[in-house]
Amino acid sequence: MMNRREALQLLATAAALQLAPRKMMAAVREARAVLGDSPAVRTLNPHQQATVKEMVEMILPRTETPGAADVGVTEFIDLILTEWYDEAERARFMSGLADVESRTRAMFGKDFVDCSSDQRAELMRDLGLKMVEEADPSQDWKAADSDSDPDNRETFYPMLRRLTLTAYYTSEPGATQALHFEIIPDRHEACVEIQGVKTERQ
Repeated sequence: MMNRREALQLLATAAALQLAPRKMMAAVREARAVLGDSPAVRTLNPHQQATVKEMVEMILPRTETPGAADVGVTEFIDLILTEWYDEAERARFMSGLADVESRTRAMFGKDFVDCSSDQRAELMRDLGLKMVEEADPSQDWKAADSDSDPDNRETFYPMLRRLTLTAYYTSEPGATQALHFEIIPDRHEACVEIQGVKTERQ
């Protein structure tokens, strides 16, 4: 049984996404069981929470499958900011979020949450283009946030995207409805409840 720190590490580093589907789902379900229901946000203030929620929903909007907001991506991000990121990582994320608001006000004269969908999309495209321009193709993504190379740490938007994708695809709706993983029990249950009747396999 993993402890809380191991569960956070598994989810925060996207390590689970590298596992085979069956092992991934078993590991993720155990990790999320250890973490329990996400508490109220503790690092993001209400305005920041609303901004992040709108941004992640633009990265993974609701279609025929649930969107990022539907599966609690914002709450997951706040959990990682609060319990896993160190002070430098947390400050980097929060500074980047503040910069988004500054850019939005400069471009459109209002906060991101008050912008139209077209205005939000324009800003998100700018962030995406900047991310591509700054990307180092020789850099291993697993080491992108390593303290061993302080000059090559993730900036805000890559952090946001990575956390969004990790939170979404390690959620049960994201894994089963978007990735179509089948939930296969990782242990045998001899006794099961069927329509209120307990049966035992002989």
